[in-house]
Amino acid sequence: LLPQLWHRPLPPPPLLPRALYSPPPRSSPPTASHAAAAASPPPRTSTPRPPPEQPEPPTPYPAYDRLLPCPSKDDPPRIEHLVAREDEVAGDFISRSLNLPPLYVADLIRFGAVYYALVAPQPPPYAAPEHVRIFREVTEPSLLRQRASIKGKTVREAQKTFRVTDPSQHLEAGTYLRVHVHPKRFPRCYEIDWKSRVVATTDDFVVLNKPAATSVGGATDNIEESCVVFTSRALGLESPLMTTHQIDNCSEGCVVLSKTKEFCSVFHGLIREKQVKKVYLALTTEPVSPGIITHYMRPLNRAPRLVSEDHIERWHLCQMEILDCKKVPWPKPLITKVHKVDNCGWPKQEAAYECKINLMTGKTHQIRAQLAAIGAPIVGDSAYMTGVIAAMANPSINPYGRASLNYNNEEEKAAAVEAWVACHGKEPKSVIGLQASEISWDYEGEHHYYKAGVPWWRQDAVESDLV
Repeated sequence: LLPQLWHRPLPPPPLLPRALYSPPPRSSPPTASHAAAAASPPPRTSTPRPPPEQPEPPTPYPAYDRLLPCPSKDDPPRIEHLVAREDEVAGDFISRSLNLPPLYVADLIRFGAVYYALVAPQPPPYAAPEHVRIFREVTEPSLLRQRASIKGKTVREAQKTFRVTDPSQHLEAGTYLRVHVHPKRFPRCYEIDWKSRVVATTDDFVVLNKPAATSVGGATDNIEESCVVFTSRALGLESPLMTTHQIDNCSEGCVVLSKTKEFCSVFHGLIREKQVKKVYLALTTEPVSPGIITHYMRPLNRAPRLVSEDHIERWHLCQMEILDCKKVPWPKPLITKVHKVDNCGWPKQEAAYECKINLMTGKTHQIRAQLAAIGAPIVGDSAYMTGVIAAMANPSINPYGRASLNYNNEEEKAAAVEAWVACHGKEPKSVIGLQASEISWDYEGEHHYYKAGVPWWRQDAVESDLV
């Protein structure tokens, strides 16, 4: 058995080394009586005493039981990579290799946190030499030629990952597994009265006023705690709803969920043809002048999304139109406390600004990145507000800003970009001042228009849709 191929080094607390073995079962920490016995002097006797048992070293991992009830905080990251040396049953193999309870493994599979591929992927650059050696062993061409399941497939096809959907799924010898032992959790899913969030329902689709701190369709390692699953259950649907578009986890507002594959395809086509109009409300720290704002976004699929006012080759065009901007009171302390709004170190102020925005292009984090780039970050946006604070203290720190420095070479520019990225914070875990307020389109001669409820920052009391 090969419990793990590789793992990326993480900051403290460190992951336990799990290269070629599974750790022994965890034991509970010593009780007070154990500690007292260890502190008292040994009795005077000629009989030799065995050395006292040493407690296990502390581990960053929790004791495993079940994935539910949902914890309020995520556990430290843990992703395990396995290869079956002989034919196996998925649930049994994972449980035995990683020393996890069978029911916990079954939960992981139900959450969509376990992936397989017929052939192990190439190890990452940080993999240890031993793991590279093991990879070469299990992907030896002579061994691969003996496997009927990969005949006629290219290497890339054989290394494509799919979700394991059943603990009893058969694994052929040589099959690779990736196990997300600590999936990202969405505890707010269990706090919401989902029926009250349904704006409209038809034979083809459902319009949902998505709560913040939830995922529309789920995460890479968690498709269970999502808007599509909980809305489908609330409406008693026999077939689960399907996503047609996304908004950020930290945003709230209108999303369209399809009941059929046919409408899902139709709506995707409407989006491609720019026939779907989306209007957002954004609560910013500074006023924004009406008009079209244009930036170009770095074509890199990771946060933070960097934007430039100047055109850069291969960067994506981002445009939005500020329709209106009005001064409003800063959200009340009770409301920010209930919604766990992060002030991100922003100086206290009495007023904020509510911007009505027509989204002309739909890039990930576009509104958040563009507003931050003009010095008007969204309230509570820990990913971008910290960057604005850094740029206020040192305007030249943004290599794509108006006050950027001239760099002597590409190495200097790359270092400046990394320093600018480091000024940004982590993705918000709760809510930010951004709502997908309105969505509309025309379909089969009928105009569809839907509007979300009152945004959280305008509320005078706690949300009424909490269970």
